[in-house]
Amino acid sequence: MKLSVVACIFTVLLFVHCQSQELAIRQADRVSISSGHWKLGKKGHRINPAHSVKNNPFAIGRYEVTNAEFEKFVKATGYITVAEKDHNAQVYCDSLGEFIWCTDTAASWRFPQGKQFAYYTHRLNEPVTCICFDDAIAYCQWAGVRLPTLDEWEIAARAGSRGTWFFGNRFDSIVRYGNCWHARSHYKPDSSDGYPFTAPVGKYLPNDWGLYDMYGNVFEFCADKPAIFASHPEWASARGGSWWCSKYSCNFVNSVDIGRVHRRASFSNLGFRVVYEKMKSEI
Repeated sequence: MKLSVVACIFTVLLFVHCQSQELAIRQADRVSISSGHWKLGKKGHRINPAHSVKNNPFAIGRYEVTNAEFEKFVKATGYITVAEKDHNAQVYCDSLGEFIWCTDTAASWRFPQGKQFAYYTHRLNEPVTCICFDDAIAYCQWAGVRLPTLDEWEIAARAGSRGTWFFGNRFDSIVRYGNCWHARSHYKPDSSDGYPFTAPVGKYLPNDWGLYDMYGNVFEFCADKPAIFASHPEWASARGGSWWCSKYSCNFVNSVDIGRVHRRASFSNLGFRVVYEKMKSEI
């Protein structure tokens, strides 16, 4: 009888412990940001001029959405991405000039660099790519989350800083904080940091608020567009730069710049992170 009581108590304690661990994990995948007044943009910037905002509280993912997370969505819904239907994903090709990408009819989130490279199951902890803006919205609707606004993304990326980068004023420090291109040209792949394309999320140092890969790895879709893009309903906005960006070309790995892409275009350097319902502040 005593043994049965002890066993029951142990079972209850184990259940409570597991639930607490699950809650801790769920909280650990996001950072809650309180309401505040922020100075964003940059004086004289054509697309993102200096401006002040007051935000509502929000919680943003610590990491970019991974292949493993996107796989759960696809298995649950049977969703087929635009690149899988239209066979028009854009991937990196060597021996070409700057800003020239190749259309790979076989590439998709499952084969983000084409079928000559690894299947996504070998990259489960890397950010999902070769998805377009419309695919990201479909994922968010299923998961009960949303994309960050431009201002929310910038507040999160800056982590209270005011400069071009949250880590200071020297671009060269990016090597510690983000996966980007280090060679002078894109004529051949750059593997100098061990990652010619995407890297596992969280591989580099976070910003002061504990957010990883805000710069580099993949451009991240945002929910809205700057005013200067308003006359182009076919465009979507993306921020933070990617593994393809360098100080010599596509230098978007910063807190200021805002990129644009067709909302149904799928590139192997485009992904997203999400915003959750408001949670208790962790910063």
